[in-house]
Amino acid sequence: MHQSYFDTGLSFYQHTLADSFHCLGRGLHTGLKVAMTVQPGDENSGYIFRRRDVLHGNPEIAARWYNVGETNLSTTIMNKMGVRVSTIEHLLAALRGCGIDNAYITLDGPEVPILDGSALPFVRQIRQVGLVKQSAQRRALLVQKPVFVADGKSSVSLIPSALPRVRVDIDFEHAAIGCQSKQVTVAGRLFEHKLAGARAFGFEEDVAALRKLGFARGGSLSNAVVVGKDKVLNEEGLRYKDEFVRHKCLDAVGDMALAGPHIIASYHGRRSGHRLNNLVLRSLMGEAGAAENLSMKEAMQWWQAQKGESIRV
Repeated sequence: MHQSYFDTGLSFYQHTLADSFHCLGRGLHTGLKVAMTVQPGDENSGYIFRRRDVLHGNPEIAARWYNVGETNLSTTIMNKMGVRVSTIEHLLAALRGCGIDNAYITLDGPEVPILDGSALPFVRQIRQVGLVKQSAQRRALLVQKPVFVADGKSSVSLIPSALPRVRVDIDFEHAAIGCQSKQVTVAGRLFEHKLAGARAFGFEEDVAALRKLGFARGGSLSNAVVVGKDKVLNEEGLRYKDEFVRHKCLDAVGDMALAGPHIIASYHGRRSGHRLNNLVLRSLMGEAGAAENLSMKEAMQWWQAQKGESIRV
C-alpha cells in the first residue's frame, strides 16, 4: 500500500517514490528549457542525477557534499568528467522534506527547472504519485558535538538536537526585508506548510549585472520574488510576510540533504548561503567524533536514552 509522505515523519525505513513524475521549465540562471523526470530509486542509492544530453563519458552525478563544485547563487554538483547540474537545492529540499531517501533524476540540460521559484511544485507532484516504504533502514548522522563555520558576519552551525531543526536569521538593509528569523522542524506536514512555498528572491538593481555574469537569465516575476527600490514588485505580493527567511530555510534543507543520511541536529544559519552550507558539511565530515553514522532507529534510541527527549513531531 502506498503511503502519503505525511505518514513518514522520522520513519526508521527508507522511502522512495511510488511512480515517476515529470517537469518542464527553464533554468533560473542558464535560461535554458529543461525537461526533467524524477523516478523511484533503489535502496541506499540516495539522489542520483543523470544528464540525458551527455553522450560521452559519465552522465551521472551523486548528490553528495563532496561533489559540490560551485555555490554562487545556487548549489552546483559535478562529477570527475566535469558534467554538472546546478540549482539542485529546491528539488532536494522537496525530496528530503517529503521523506524520500532515494530517487533518480534525469535531465536534458545543465540546470533543474526553477518552476515557480519554490519547492511547492515538486511537493505537489510527490504528493500525487505517493511514496513506498523500502526494506533498508534509514540512515542518520547523529551530530554529537557542535560544528561551526563563519565568514565575517555570516555563519552556520550544527548543534546536537533530538530532531532535525532549521533556523535562519537574515539581515538586509532594505525596507521590504530587514531582519527576519525563522525556525522549523523538518518533517512531513511542517515542511510543506512552513517552507515549501517560499520563493527565491533577488533585487531589481542587481538583475542586469547578474545577467552579464551569466546568472538569472531565466529569472522573472513568475519564478522569483523581485525587490525594487522600496517594495516587492510581484503583483501578487508575498506568500508569507517573512517569505525571504523561509526561503533561506528551504535552501538549507536542500543543501543539508547533500550529507546523504538525515542529519539529526539543529542547523542555525546567520546571513548564511550555499557556500557556508557546504563548508559546514565538509567540517562535519572531516572532524573526528563530530557525528556518528547510525540507523535512524539507533539514533532515536540514543537520544531517548541520553537526553530523555521525545522523538514525536
